Amino acid sequence: MAYKGFDLTGKTALITGGNSGIGMGMAEALAQAGAAICIWGTSAEKNAAALAKLKALGAKALALPCDVGDEQEVQKRFAETVAALGPVHACFANAGVSGRSNVSSFAEMSTEEWKRVTRVNLDGAFYTLRAAARHMSEGGHGGSLVGTASLAAISGPPRAEHYAATKGGLISMMRALAVEFARDRIRANSILPGWIETAMTEKALNWDKFRDKVLPRVPMRRWGKPEDFGAIAVYLVSDASSYHTGDTFLIDGGYSLF
Repeated sequence: MAYKGFDLTGKTALITGGNSGIGMGMAEALAQAGAAICIWGTSAEKNAAALAKLKALGAKALALPCDVGDEQEVQKRFAETVAALGPVHACFANAGVSGRSNVSSFAEMSTEEWKRVTRVNLDGAFYTLRAAARHMSEGGHGGSLVGTASLAAISGPPRAEHYAATKGGLISMMRALAVEFARDRIRANSILPGWIETAMTEKALNWDKFRDKVLPRVPMRRWGKPEDFGAIAVYLVSDASSYHTGDTFLIDGGYSLF
């Protein structure tokens, strides 16, 4: 008999940046576990493709265009999500952008570049999580808030201080949310991915010099894949994690240890 704690029937999960990469890996697993899924993304083409995959799994699903860095748009899309799928039981603040590789140094980084990254990765997460926390608290049904951070939060990536700041800030925000909303039965946790094969990392992972230096430092001797995040997503949405909050889940194949 299957363990019922992981059955997500009757639950709805919202995933920003859910039309590809880690977000899509989580969405597919959640759909297979029985959850209704709403994904937000800025690409209409990717949204349509992701929606087709989720529906092929038999899931009740919705895909909405959303720029999470736009406060008003986040509020509008969250309301549309609830209207279409009912109460949201889990919200994954997963949307993010990377720093541009043409930044020569922190000393030369433009204010425009700094704000381009913080607008999505930190402000966007704030707008998204605030809407979800308010909804879950006022609805009285509790829920799960999850933020996708990065190894950059605990390492020292040169010329990517803006990216690192957003990911470190996200982890701190999730911890504070865990404390503030615990009595509302709302959990808040972070996921910290290592080097994962996604569109965002494609250029680096396929660069011979980078691959030859970094891959040997991954004890599992492979890059991570989006599907490696399916199980943790199911756990965090499920009733099995009802007493687990304020944590940071490091999923990096052992890279940070070696």
